[in-house]
Amino acid sequence: MCLAIPGRLVEIAGGEGLERRGTVDFGGVRQEVSLAYLPEAQPGEYVLVHVGFAITLLDTAEAERILRELRELELG
Repeated sequence: MCLAIPGRLVEIAGGEGLERRGTVDFGGVRQEVSLAYLPEAQPGEYVLVHVGFAITLLDTAEAERILRELRELELG
């Protein structure tokens, strides 16, 4: 089973194409990820991250719903 986690893009480190990278905040834990698949991603947006790659943009409501469900699983 594979799992992708939503996080908020907080900054873009630069680069273009395969070299484009950014910092994503996962509820206080920050990780640098590849933005190669999302050239349109901007700071403040939620992205879905899988194995170090941001693979899709999420709207805020969807990202918050996923995060809420993950927290519920953790507490369950």
